[in-house]
Amino acid sequence: MAATPARGGGGAYSCETAARTREWMEALAAFLGRHRPLLEAHVVNFFKDRMWELVDAEWMDCLRREPVESLLKLPSGCVQEHWPTTLREFVLTARSLVIPREQKAPQSLAPDIHVASVGTVLAQGMNSKKKHEIENLAAVVHAIAKSCGAKTVVDVGSGQGYLAQALSFEYQLPVVAIDASSHHASVTVARAERIKKHYAAKCVEKQFLKVPRTVTCHVLSSDTLAAVTLDACKDDHGEHLRETKACTEKSPQIQEPTQSSPPLILAGLHACGDLSVNMLRVFVSCEQVKALVSVGCCYNLLSEDSYEGTNTCPGFPMSKAAKLSELVLGKSIRDLACQSAERWRSLTMDIALQNFDVHAFRAAFQMVLEKYFPEVSRLSPSIGRQGKALRRQRLRKVVESQMATEKIDDFSSSTLKGQNTNTDDVDSVIYGVDTGPDDIHHDECRKFSLFKDFTLSGLGRLGCGSVEDTSLLEIWKDVQPFSEYIGPFWCLRAALGPLVETYILLDRLLFLQEQSNLVEALLFPLFDPTMSPRNMAIIAWKLSANSSEA
Repeated sequence: MAATPARGGGGAYSCETAARTREWMEALAAFLGRHRPLLEAHVVNFFKDRMWELVDAEWMDCLRREPVESLLKLPSGCVQEHWPTTLREFVLTARSLVIPREQKAPQSLAPDIHVASVGTVLAQGMNSKKKHEIENLAAVVHAIAKSCGAKTVVDVGSGQGYLAQALSFEYQLPVVAIDASSHHASVTVARAERIKKHYAAKCVEKQFLKVPRTVTCHVLSSDTLAAVTLDACKDDHGEHLRETKACTEKSPQIQEPTQSSPPLILAGLHACGDLSVNMLRVFVSCEQVKALVSVGCCYNLLSEDSYEGTNTCPGFPMSKAAKLSELVLGKSIRDLACQSAERWRSLTMDIALQNFDVHAFRAAFQMVLEKYFPEVSRLSPSIGRQGKALRRQRLRKVVESQMATEKIDDFSSSTLKGQNTNTDDVDSVIYGVDTGPDDIHHDECRKFSLFKDFTLSGLGRLGCGSVEDTSLLEIWKDVQPFSEYIGPFWCLRAALGPLVETYILLDRLLFLQEQSNLVEALLFPLFDPTMSPRNMAIIAWKLSANSSEA
């Protein structure tokens, strides 16, 4: 197996060796350190803390006049000639430090890799994103398993078993699927049985159709994962039973290798938080694990330890070099690592403006909490992802409706009264109500009514009382002049997200590179980043002593 690791923008940085990886990480840490205030800024406090003042006034004055299309390209490293020199340097330097994420063909890993198309039966329940991921990842896992002699695949964080079933039925590999949800295990088993019947009916030759063995276990550590993995594969040698095992031990001991333990490969598609980190540690510590293909996600859920000399095994940092670095991230910065420059670039202008409005409403809502519910504000309340999604959907519906009718007041007041009787209900539909005075522009009347609905929804979710319309209008008028800075500020901050992700990925790679010359590891952009933003796979395999000497 031979491949060239991904290079940094312009070829200035690489991760071909541990020394080069460390050099890249040092440059990243230095750049991120210079922009720490922007990294740590939380958009909910945008108005409260006057966060636009964190950014060079010349930058903000320039960017607030830019078309939305230019702002959306900024996180991808696109600059305009008329921008201030320092702004152009910031954007271009940031881009040069980001690991290239353009998808590479799996065949560039090994020319004999065949990507099998997931058929209709196997793809049932998958969206186009998931189908794209499963097809490419399954092909690579199969090729790596074949090249290193692994007999069984352990699918870590298997979910509903899409990857496990593709490996079982398309590539005839024995698979153990581990997930924390017993419901997922039941779905995996039932789904596998349906697929098996289909494959059995179309098989010309007699062959044993393998279904994944499922294990339900909440993986608390790498020790837990190692013990569960070895126990599930013990005495198995591919003869998988149609059963669901449950693991309840919190700290099982790693079992000694036995002749009945087959050589394994660990695979994970978007294994959440520390789960992908535990996979790396098991790969290093467990003799039976010959290879690893892991695509991580949810960096915000990583555990982080910034204190030297502790005995814990945090999800970040992993490498010795990163542990010695002064770079500390924190949840807010790790959450920023989930931003996708490709997704920003593909947004339409209308959707982008709606997203900017949502950020403005959330920041203004924080001002409401600060003034009228300070005890709730001090708790750093979260309205929740579901609430955000619902509000974005409502915003889109309202904007589309208003674009079609052109005027908010096309709705009769009697209709509005009849339809909007329960404004405290967080699931109520947004209705545009013009409650502003005559001197407020029509568009601002519309935005105020949306802000009002956003606020009522948020207060309802937090169990707070209501606030008078006149009080909300007063807050909105105070913050509205600065709302034009939201888009530029958020785009500048989003430009730093891919750098944080790059640092986290390089930390994991360097952890493997620091082990010994018997481990080969690389980062590989396996998916289309527009479809699947977390598209970087860590691929590693163990070399024999002879091949290492050669």
